[in-house]
Amino acid sequence: MKPITLQNYAEGKWIAGAGGLAELRSAINGDVVALTSSQGLDFGAMTRFAREKGGPALRALTFHQRALMLKALAEALTAKKEALYELSYNTGATKADSWIDIDGGIGTFAVYQGKGRRELPNDTILIDGNVEALSRNGTFQGLHVYTSMQGVAVHINAFNFPVWGMLEKLAPTFLAGVPAIVKPASTTSYLTEAAVRVMLEANVLPAGALQLIVGGTGDLFDHLTSQDVVSFTGSAATAAKLKSHSVIARESVRFVAEQDSLNASVLGPDATPDSPEFDLFIKEVAKEMTVKAGQKCTAIRRAMVPAPLLDAAQEALSARLAKLAVGDPRDEATKMGALVSVAQREDVRAKVREIAADAKIVCGDPDASIGDAKGAFMSPVLLRCEKPWDARAVHDVEAFGPVSTLMPYKDAADAIALANRGKGSLVMSVFSYDTAFERDVVLGAGAFHGRIAFIDRDSAKESTGHGSPMPHMIHGGPGRAGGGEEMGGIRGVTHYMQRTALQGSPRVLSAITKRYMAGMPVQAASEHPFRRKFHDLPIGYQLKTNAREITLDDIEHFAHFTGDTFYAHMDEEAARANPLFGGRVAHGYLILAFAAGLFVDPDPGPVLANYGLDNLRFVKPVKPGDAIQVALTVKDKTLRKPDQGEVRWDVVVTNRDGETVAAYDLLTMNAA
Repeated sequence: MKPITLQNYAEGKWIAGAGGLAELRSAINGDVVALTSSQGLDFGAMTRFAREKGGPALRALTFHQRALMLKALAEALTAKKEALYELSYNTGATKADSWIDIDGGIGTFAVYQGKGRRELPNDTILIDGNVEALSRNGTFQGLHVYTSMQGVAVHINAFNFPVWGMLEKLAPTFLAGVPAIVKPASTTSYLTEAAVRVMLEANVLPAGALQLIVGGTGDLFDHLTSQDVVSFTGSAATAAKLKSHSVIARESVRFVAEQDSLNASVLGPDATPDSPEFDLFIKEVAKEMTVKAGQKCTAIRRAMVPAPLLDAAQEALSARLAKLAVGDPRDEATKMGALVSVAQREDVRAKVREIAADAKIVCGDPDASIGDAKGAFMSPVLLRCEKPWDARAVHDVEAFGPVSTLMPYKDAADAIALANRGKGSLVMSVFSYDTAFERDVVLGAGAFHGRIAFIDRDSAKESTGHGSPMPHMIHGGPGRAGGGEEMGGIRGVTHYMQRTALQGSPRVLSAITKRYMAGMPVQAASEHPFRRKFHDLPIGYQLKTNAREITLDDIEHFAHFTGDTFYAHMDEEAARANPLFGGRVAHGYLILAFAAGLFVDPDPGPVLANYGLDNLRFVKPVKPGDAIQVALTVKDKTLRKPDQGEVRWDVVVTNRDGETVAAYDLLTMNAA
């Protein structure tokens, strides 16, 4: 098949490199599958196009509109994913490997579009935390907010996940309202380019929101500013080189790195050869060695077991690996495909030789000839290190392929210390049924690992395993792993936003955030707010109810009707002895019920449903003979559907003296 010539996407156009075409070869048979170059691109113009076109267009959209954009992109990629699967075989990936890359990437878009619409406002400003009182009378307050960075995100991705690696960065970036320039690893850039074409053809991205470089980055870094973000995945050596660029330091460019990681998996000291956790550990280590031919930043490189179980673990792992079929990924019988290239395989072989200075190869032959002679096939290799504290390479050298080292530990403290010997990782996993040990792991190793996966007989069936970063959870780690952080749900979005502290009066802060702030001027309700549709309810629209006295009969009736006969409501002597009450008091839920009776309008109307309370606090007890009154204020609004919107109401219940006795947020769905 004739190789395709890849194109860059710059300034709204597909552009072929002007020369210096590099050959990209199939991992299966060495055939040239694509030619690529970025020569002739004006990288300064690309950054300007992103900032001047893509950025303003994205920032003009609300979080919800950006989320719907992600949804449309996910649907477009799903419709064309079979073509992406076919291309993916040339990377050496099996169908199962490609599912992680392609469907996993699409799934990340799906998660972020859902979180964007559920957890973010239908606005362009994100509030961070609560209002801070900065003055005695509340006329001067503080609030933190996030706004979109006004630059470009440069995404530099690794070869092993040409689709997921791009999409897991793009999802939070686009949701934050920031344009991106994507630079995939050249080796598998033909798959990335195909996915970018699908997204652009969906015709939902504003001009300048997405650009693609399928070759070198030239002088791109010379054009970066303090408003830009670089997100890098790859080797520690390349990360160090990029971070040391003079512009990164001079302009304080945000730099997120996800790099080398000697991840550990620990079989707990409570395990025995016949325990479920032992079997789960063996299966997971074997899987992490062979999925994507071990070319995963989260793969298990160091497998640690109690010293008495070292022989049993070696035997079980070796037996499992020996059954593994290595070969052409298109063959359904194949369980592990090829490494991405012959050069990558030779690098792994060299790293195995380094590790072998500290450990003995007990399963597999790194130099064995497998499959097509021009392909990049290699058998899984298991090493055994008898004395891990005397070793260096097993803790310092990452063979980025189907390679792992088995090692013993003496006790729980020794296991934790060995895991930390990797000097920082993306993930460690623990296979144990001993919760005391698992807590010790968090306290002793949490600071060294970005994620800790606890897998046991209870969670195994639904667990996503050691090596699967989930969009809901952070992906990154300290030290050797780069010190960066990606995804983590909405946390990942804020990496592409600036947090700013605002100070001012409640009126000003409310106007900026479009949310009610206590102390701002309110609009007294001219008609009951439940008679108004969503769009006719201004922020700060407030109903103050009449007062209602709470009697001892009310309290006793509520107690017997509900079955809540707690002594504070029914036993005067016992309640008087309580230092918080000094006598019988009304139920908190009686106060809520009576409050609702004060502000609810009973007739059918725009309020379709009351579906919850947030942030409920009972502030001061209410005694028989006291009276309560409610201030119901429109706090926030979010349009959920064209004809329906969520209204968040600020509810404050006060007593006769004007003191707050209860406060909460009420949520209703209103017709628009």
